[in-house]
Amino acid sequence: MTKDIKFFLHTPKECHTRFVLKVMDAVSGLLILDDASLVRRAQGGDRSAFAALVERHYRLVYGCAYRRAGNRADGEDIAQEVMAKLSSAIFSLKEPAALRGFLLRLTINAVTDFFRKRSREVRGAVAYFSDPAVQAPEADDTGDQDSALWAAVRKLPDQQRDAVLLVYADGASHREAAEALGCAEATISFHVHAARKRLRVLLTEDVQ
Repeated sequence: MTKDIKFFLHTPKECHTRFVLKVMDAVSGLLILDDASLVRRAQGGDRSAFAALVERHYRLVYGCAYRRAGNRADGEDIAQEVMAKLSSAIFSLKEPAALRGFLLRLTINAVTDFFRKRSREVRGAVAYFSDPAVQAPEADDTGDQDSALWAAVRKLPDQQRDAVLLVYADGASHREAAEALGCAEATISFHVHAARKRLRVLLTEDVQ
């Protein structure tokens, strides 16, 4: 399984579309199964089941990475790294039904690692996120980002920002967000509530 997923790391990005099409042909019959069933099969060594999970959740992982990295290229690099890690990490997943939260946690950790490595070149993730030139991400297929709201979200404390992005941008439930951040659901609710109040203040300040 690890050998198969290494495709993501050792082939040019232009080959990715061909890989996805190949995966779709191989796993189309498995996509009717739920995540828990596919995870159990993958943990038992079923490569097609693992490929089905990659096909189903690549967009979730890429979206999570893209919104934090700020551009498509870095988002793709991080997403591919996460899928490569999943090929071995999936065996440590004790609750197969909790895959989405597990994937989001892997992605957030991968983003942190990505900027830690890049810090040697751009003087750290803090400098990157505070640079006005990179605060607003480029537009993608989902439409233009609201630059004012994005800038305000970037100003939130780390825990509030992560909770808001997971729930409202990544579409995670409070339970999944809690699994991704390693905290209680009530903590997510608290951070989201606090973020809403803080965003109102920040957006009002921007208008004035």
